[in-house]
Amino acid sequence: MSPLMDSVVMAGTDGVKRKMDPSMVTPNDFFIYQGRIKEMFGSMINAPAKQLALIPSVSYALSNAFQNIKPKKGGNAITIADEFPSDYFSLKKWAELHGQELRVIQPPPMGSSERQDWSNQIIEAIDERTAVVNISSVHWMTGFSYNLKAIGQKCRENKALFVVDGTQSVGALSIDVRDCNINVLISVAYKWLMGPYSIGLAYYSELFDDGSPIEESWMNRSNAQNFSRLSEYETEYVPGAGRYEVGESANFILLPMLDQALRQVLAWGPGEISEYCGSLTDRLIQGGEKLGCIFEPKDCRSPHLIGMQLPGGIDPVAFKQNLEREKVFISVRGNSVRVSPHLYNDEKDMDALLRVMKVSIEGS
Repeated sequence: MSPLMDSVVMAGTDGVKRKMDPSMVTPNDFFIYQGRIKEMFGSMINAPAKQLALIPSVSYALSNAFQNIKPKKGGNAITIADEFPSDYFSLKKWAELHGQELRVIQPPPMGSSERQDWSNQIIEAIDERTAVVNISSVHWMTGFSYNLKAIGQKCRENKALFVVDGTQSVGALSIDVRDCNINVLISVAYKWLMGPYSIGLAYYSELFDDGSPIEESWMNRSNAQNFSRLSEYETEYVPGAGRYEVGESANFILLPMLDQALRQVLAWGPGEISEYCGSLTDRLIQGGEKLGCIFEPKDCRSPHLIGMQLPGGIDPVAFKQNLEREKVFISVRGNSVRVSPHLYNDEKDMDALLRVMKVSIEGS
């Protein structure tokens, strides 16, 4: 979870104050931010604004996606081992509902020479009976970066839909939904988009334009901006993916915050963020390997999110507690210690982390 920048906090505070006097809220205020936010997010992933929807969570966006994905006769659905629970349970429910085989692709052991073949294993598992592939762009535990372009191409060849949870990378890595043949890309705002909790964006390709949403918000109808005509019950949705937008999307607090966050992320540039974070994690890896830590292979390692396995059976939870006593904060996900620096970190922070790691590991 990212910290909130001063500009984002200020935007949220102004939104709260506006709600103190509802007479300050005009009909135009219900729609003023959505278009600009979608344009900014669309520029990050090479998607038109009309194919984007505001969402409260990954699970919400996945529910809309899976409600509109058709099974294949004798078909299968593919995901990866230790995928984030929201993705796994959403896909599992869909597979069970439609009698599809759920294929969970296990990785080669971390630290082995075969580890980098994980993407190829996914590609090999896709066949003509595959209906959908649902994976994260970057593994949330270890930072393994999947070959989305090659996986997407195999999906296209087999008429399988490609659903990607981009939460762990959008904003810190460049991603192109067209080039990677991604049909659904989801990202919440509270991580690498530097925004608030309970809001995010989802891309739905044109294949979903005539689908059925999981809820019927008045704001998603074509006449929504004409308040005097709302009771005419227009059945036509707004074009593109607008039908999948969460109800009450005109959040007068969260939208201004997300607007400010996206402005700053774009000003920095995902490419520049990636390069800078990579310089920090490279420093960590060089020092960590000397201490016996294991990392993902260089060719399939994300620059901004690093998972490491500790040597000698050291308990990751106890290790984390040792670091916190020295005011060094990392995460534990499964049996991996996760480190995810950003622009507010520098080489001194990495050196401090390595110093505390050395004491903790050598003292275990």
